[in-house]
Amino acid sequence: MNKRRLYIAGHTGMVGKALLRTALQNHDFEVITATRSQLDLCDAAATLHFFKENRPDCVLVAAAKVGGILSNSTYPADFLYDNLAMTASLVHGSFLSGVKRLLYLGSSCIYPKHAPQPIPESALLTGPLEPTNEAYAIAKIAGLKLCAAYRKQHGVLYHSAMPTNLYGSGDNYHPENSHVIPGLIHRFHCAKQESLPEVVIWGSGTPMREFLYVDDLASACFHLLGLDNPPDWINVGFGSDVTVLELAQAVARTVGYAGRIATDPSKPDGTPRKLMDSAMLRSTGWAPTIDLEQGLHLAYADYLEANASHNLRSV
Repeated sequence: MNKRRLYIAGHTGMVGKALLRTALQNHDFEVITATRSQLDLCDAAATLHFFKENRPDCVLVAAAKVGGILSNSTYPADFLYDNLAMTASLVHGSFLSGVKRLLYLGSSCIYPKHAPQPIPESALLTGPLEPTNEAYAIAKIAGLKLCAAYRKQHGVLYHSAMPTNLYGSGDNYHPENSHVIPGLIHRFHCAKQESLPEVVIWGSGTPMREFLYVDDLASACFHLLGLDNPPDWINVGFGSDVTVLELAQAVARTVGYAGRIATDPSKPDGTPRKLMDSAMLRSTGWAPTIDLEQGLHLAYADYLEANASHNLRSV
C-alpha cells in the first residue's frame, strides 16, 4: 500500500511540530516539509513550484503569522497581509497541483467578541470582532471561506479546524509577543529565580479562557483527516475554561512561585469570555486527553529543557 504524501506547512512552529510528531507516528503518511528559508509561503509562484515538484496528496496548513494582544495591536497590516498571502498561495497552489485534501487551521478569534458561550460554529460573521486581533481574525475568516469556496466550486475536500487557545512544547516565549501561557511561564520562572515579591498580570484577571494542549490539537487534525465528509469548519476545544487570574495561579503553582499575583486593570482584557462549543467534533468520536494541570507541567518541563540548552524560542 502506497503511503499518502503529506505536506505540513509551518512545521517549525509549535503547532507544526506537534503535527509533525503525530504524522511521523502515523505509518500511512510520507511527510514533506520546507523551512522558511527554503520556501516563502507568501510567494505564490514559489509555492506552486514547490507543490508541482513535491506532489503532496494532502496538505495541513499550520503556517501563520501569530502573536499576542500587543503584537496584534501594533502590527495589524503585517498580520492581515502575511496571513492572507500565505493562505492564498497554499490553497490555490494546492488546487493547481492536484491536491485533493487540505486541512486549514484557523483560530477561535474568528468569532464575534460577544458571541454566545460556548461558541458554536454558526456564530461566524454574526457580530463585530474583538478589535485587538481583528486583522488576524479577518485573515483567518478569509482562509476558512476560501477553503469552503474551493470545495463548493471545484469538488476538492478542503476544510478547516478552529482551535481554541493553544500551548505546549515548542511554544514562543518572547517577553512581549508571546501568548498568555508561555508569557506567564517565563515571567513566573524569572520571578522565582529573582525572588521577586510580586508579579503583575495584564488586565483585571476576570476574562475566561479555554486552553488546549497542542498535541491534543494534532490528534484532532488527524482524526479530521480520517473523516469522509467533515464540515467546512469545525471547532477544536478542551470543553471548559478558567479565568486569567486562575490560570496565573495555576502557572505559579506549576513553576513554584510563591509571591503575590496582582492585576493591572489599566491594561486591556480582550474578549470577556471565549469558550468553544466542540460538540460537533466530539460527536465524531474525538476527545482531548491532556488537562490543564498536566499540560502546564509538560509545558514548563519543555521550557526548562529549552532554556537550559539555550534553544528557547523567543521570536
